[in-house]
Amino acid sequence: MAHSHSHGEHDDSHEGHERSHGGHSHGGLGGHSHGGSNRRALSIALAITATYTVAEVVGGLITGSLALLADAAHMMSDNVSLGLALFAFWLSAKPPTPERSFGYKRAEILAALANGMTLVAISIWIFYEAYRRFQDPPEILGGWMMAVAVMGLLVNVAAALVLFRSESESLNLQGALRHIIADLLGSVGVIAAALIIILTGWYPADPLISVVIGLLVLGSSWKLLKDSTNILLEGTPPGIKAEEVGEKVVSVRGVEEVHDLHVWTITSGFPALAAHVLVGQEEDCHERRRELERVIHREFGIGHTTLQVDHAGDHEAEGPRLQFLPRIKRRDDRP
Repeated sequence: MAHSHSHGEHDDSHEGHERSHGGHSHGGLGGHSHGGSNRRALSIALAITATYTVAEVVGGLITGSLALLADAAHMMSDNVSLGLALFAFWLSAKPPTPERSFGYKRAEILAALANGMTLVAISIWIFYEAYRRFQDPPEILGGWMMAVAVMGLLVNVAAALVLFRSESESLNLQGALRHIIADLLGSVGVIAAALIIILTGWYPADPLISVVIGLLVLGSSWKLLKDSTNILLEGTPPGIKAEEVGEKVVSVRGVEEVHDLHVWTITSGFPALAAHVLVGQEEDCHERRRELERVIHREFGIGHTTLQVDHAGDHEAEGPRLQFLPRIKRRDDRP
């Protein structure tokens, strides 16, 4: 019978008779150690942006500026994304259950994905409205447009500083910060359009700047969508190559082979690893597992590992396994 051991615990009286040795190690949760400060930063930023949103919508309607309305739409999405981020932090803090062993950690990633999709939808609306206004540019009140845009710039700077100072690696918080930064750049664009209209009376500057804002919004969504999708698809975390992890594992003394190696991310700042490792017949499986956990944590920053360690040759009769990487074996020239 195979015996499984967690957190490095084992019964020495069975070492000589065990055929399969499993190990499960938990590290810190990375980006979740600052959950309280994250929520506080998001709450402050939400209060700042929500207070200004109504003023910008009214200003856009009064002045007739698409650039202001585009910026207001993005500000509305900021409010939604910040509220969604706060909800996700609350949900991800709920304890795990037998049915959800990781709790609701992935709620943060779902919120980040929703934020990215919202940004894409907003940019499409901006492009469509700008096209219509290029056909028939309406008259715009440049002075009021300038005043509202300057207020928007100050509001976005304040909100961005609040989120930036939290210094969190949370993908959810980064998503909210991207919304704010894109809107800050949008405010700069609105100010530029207002200056052109005031100085020259050239009204097409408004939809032209709106297109630039739309491109900024679209660009800010790309990394957010890419990173959140990679996590949901159980992709290898950025900065870690599964092949390098496998090579490092087989370089450890006594290890002969590693296969069924999986490296993925539970949520931002929480990488995980699972693998089946084969060691020499004379090796202590428990000691090799503990050493592998130390090496993986030191070299790759992965503290949550699940390692099944067996003696080479004990499982040769097993059926085929689903392979995501070639079996990585120790080379004879390795020490």
